[in-house]
Amino acid sequence: MGGTNPYIEKTEIELPKKPYKVTFRVPDGDPIIVEVDPAKLPYGPTGQPGSILDIALNGGANVELEHSCGGVCACSTCHVKIKQGLASCNEATDDELDQLDEAPDIGLDSRLGCQCVPNGTTDIVVEIPAWNKNLVREGH
Repeated sequence: MGGTNPYIEKTEIELPKKPYKVTFRVPDGDPIIVEVDPAKLPYGPTGQPGSILDIALNGGANVELEHSCGGVCACSTCHVKIKQGLASCNEATDDELDQLDEAPDIGLDSRLGCQCVPNGTTDIVVEIPAWNKNLVREGH
């Protein structure tokens, strides 16, 4: 599932021009490092092109990050915390901030993975909160 949400404001994104690394801190596991190749963005159809969600799902490491709405900024299940490199990411829109209000444990480093697009000027570290699991997902 993926696509666009016609009811939200368009976000200004700057795609990276050089390779950089995203380190995902996942619950109950070792960190997963993804090397982002700007020439291959977007990796897939889910979330903003080059977003944390796009990189997590399609960047080659298959990082599990919930995204119940398909990455169109219509829920808060892809809530992540940017622990390093937040300044290199696009600014959150009012629509994203409204959705984040529905997520538990938000902080100043909270973003929706589907909307947060790093520009590649620095490596980033992303923490996926332990509660970010769909325990009712079919097929698992």
